[in-house]
Amino acid sequence: MSEEKLNYNVLGFDDTDSSEKIAKYTGDVDWTYLKPHFKTGAMIYVDPELVLTEVAAAFTTDNKQQVQAWLKSADLVKPSSLHAEWWEYDETRFTAVVITPFVLAQPLKKEG
Repeated sequence: MSEEKLNYNVLGFDDTDSSEKIAKYTGDVDWTYLKPHFKTGAMIYVDPELVLTEVAAAFTTDNKQQVQAWLKSADLVKPSSLHAEWWEYDETRFTAVVITPFVLAQPLKKEG
């Protein structure tokens, strides 16, 4: 019995490889950008101790074992409304990358 492939893809269809696409589609955003993705359940919170590009690579290479380990350890979570309320109040900024159908988002460290 074969395992089903997850089929996550980096946004965009061009000749660049996955790591180049991850770099291209990674950027700093505010909560306003992420809010619609949160509301549709597409946002995944990435713990600040993880390297966002490595998490994105695990999704794009269909590394189920690693993704499941991060989910089990709560290094990756689907945010709750309490998270959303805090991020709205705190005006949190994130580094985010689109890995269809998800948006992986990691909070930026506050300066000062």
